[in-house]
Amino acid sequence: MAKTTTSQSLFDARMLRDSVTKLNPVYLAKKSPVMFAVEMSFFLVFGIALLPNTSSEFVNENSTFYFESAVILLVTVWFATYSESLSEAQARKKVDSLRSLEKEVQAKKLVDGKEIAVASTHLKMGDRVRVYAGEIIPRDGIIVEGKAFVDESMMTGESNPVFKEKDNPVLGGTKVTNDNVTVEITAEAGKSFLDEMVSLIESATRPKTKNEIALTILLAGLSLIFIIVVGTMLFFGHYLGYRMDISVLLALLVALMPTTIGALLPAIGIAGINRLARDNIIVKSGKGVEAAGDCDVLILDKTGTITEGTRRAIEFIPMEKFTERDIVEAAYAASFNDSTHEGKSIIELANEKKIEPLFMMEVLASKPIEFSSETHYSGIELSPKKKISSLQELSKTSSQTKSRVSSRVEDLEESNIQVRIIKGSVEAVLKIASRVNEPELRWKAQEISKTGGTPLAVAINEEIIGLVSLKDNLKKGIREKLDEVHVSGINTVMITGDNLLTAQVIAREANIDQVIAEAKPTDKLNRVIEEQVKGHVVGMIGDGTNDSPALAKADVGLAMNRGTAAARDAANMVDLDSDPSKILRVVKLGKQLLMTRGAITTFSIANDVAKYFAILPAMFSKINPKMEMLNLMQLHSPESAVISTLIFNAIVIPFLIPLSLRGVKYKPESPQKTFVKNMLIYGVGGVVLPFAGIKAIDLVVSLFWR
Repeated sequence: MAKTTTSQSLFDARMLRDSVTKLNPVYLAKKSPVMFAVEMSFFLVFGIALLPNTSSEFVNENSTFYFESAVILLVTVWFATYSESLSEAQARKKVDSLRSLEKEVQAKKLVDGKEIAVASTHLKMGDRVRVYAGEIIPRDGIIVEGKAFVDESMMTGESNPVFKEKDNPVLGGTKVTNDNVTVEITAEAGKSFLDEMVSLIESATRPKTKNEIALTILLAGLSLIFIIVVGTMLFFGHYLGYRMDISVLLALLVALMPTTIGALLPAIGIAGINRLARDNIIVKSGKGVEAAGDCDVLILDKTGTITEGTRRAIEFIPMEKFTERDIVEAAYAASFNDSTHEGKSIIELANEKKIEPLFMMEVLASKPIEFSSETHYSGIELSPKKKISSLQELSKTSSQTKSRVSSRVEDLEESNIQVRIIKGSVEAVLKIASRVNEPELRWKAQEISKTGGTPLAVAINEEIIGLVSLKDNLKKGIREKLDEVHVSGINTVMITGDNLLTAQVIAREANIDQVIAEAKPTDKLNRVIEEQVKGHVVGMIGDGTNDSPALAKADVGLAMNRGTAAARDAANMVDLDSDPSKILRVVKLGKQLLMTRGAITTFSIANDVAKYFAILPAMFSKINPKMEMLNLMQLHSPESAVISTLIFNAIVIPFLIPLSLRGVKYKPESPQKTFVKNMLIYGVGGVVLPFAGIKAIDLVVSLFWR
């Protein structure tokens, strides 16, 4: 997905229209009880202002004062709906950037081998199209013929084209950069990957999470308490002979209620989803972002997350009876049909040593043995019928002395025994190999593991002839990122299929707390369940179908876009860049959201202290001069004090919108230290700022009251 700018016009017509629509009392009652109470106060004050020549014990004759108070109350509510609309507008901007890719293009549909030009919207599942260099792939599909580099930058943000060949999936809206490919359409119109991403981003207007619900209940509870207190003051004042102005009482109510956090709460949650979208992480549920803030256990894959995921062959280690040439020949043969990075690295290292099998003709005619999660090995099977002539030809043309491997292959052929050359994990190969010095094999494997490498055993039929040492390096900066995670109180667990010794070396280098080695596909799910039973909030990543149950069960599940559809469906987040280490960024953002909400809540409640000293003297100073002692800010008049307080209460909301959208700066530290810092900055600041702000506004307002 192309990177988009984060700026948003303050005069977006749709955004302004939405902010006015959200003033609907029914909507506010469901979304923000605090702002609903403020709007009800507006209706009451505005109604009193409209009454002609109204004068009673609870209402004075100054209708202008009521109109001014009503306007400020309405603006306060509008600022709240505006902040929510602004954050939603940013989400729509991301959707618009995606939909700009969803355009009708001309496709070359193949019918009886001929190319027929049709509109992409007329394509159906199963249709085949040919796409040439420079052309847009019309719809999601699978390559059935050809190979080419595909530019996915407009979809994933990845600047380098991605190599695609037969059986690789491709996305509609991406561009072929060279050669041509034949694509079989796999998605119906309106059900492509792009459509799915659009619907996910539009879900930014999502139901409240548990943390938001808890905070909403707190705010509603505080509002109810203040309503009871202010309502009680009306009747107690009447009983004591004080004249209580309804507008002043409502001003006190609005000032005491936590209107700031009530106004910004929806924007904070949506802004979190938007920030992840800018990092090319599509959030399917806001609950996942919220859970990330409380995450205290992080389950990580080793390969691709902690390490670079590109294990390379660095050394060939023969068993005692064999030479380096023997193990190189056998490993070369076993890797000949292996298109993985590891297999290619074995071929490259063998070429560097200028060694290839003397029985190369048999290798070329061999049948591949595919790797599977059940066997944990791969290799080749040699065809007996094609071996005889090729070996005879080899003996005539080769001047080199045959290695033990080529001699072993020839001996097996003469005995009419099927030849299988395989490479795989030590434990997997040991299960099928009977001719091996096991103590020697395990000792050499252990020496490889001590350096953080991974040993691969190589065998010809039942005989193990040596090991290949693979090494995978830590991702750049991964230790620093994990150190930040630890400071935040999160326990890290690494799950890998490697042996325990190798896993422990990597864990020690990366500063991982716990290791699960030689893991089976079900181990992730079992560990997630185990941690949740203990009361922990668990985050994890995955890309395979076997990861789907654990991704669905985890509180924070991040699926890789290049993984299976099952994994993407199960997770509550999808990373378009397929970078597993982004789970750390998700957790960091979750912590930042909690800090932002806590900071603004602290600031909002601390504001009440200054507002109390502004409005309370205004209520009683005319009746009881001794109350003037509470007028610490020396405000001009009771009316200017009320108006100044309401204006400050309103304008502080838009001033805090940038903070709610950007978030409080996150720094890895203990929760206790974060709490103390928030109290000093937003607690003390929330008390001091209103004193200065209300006084400054009063100086301006007083000019119009003289």
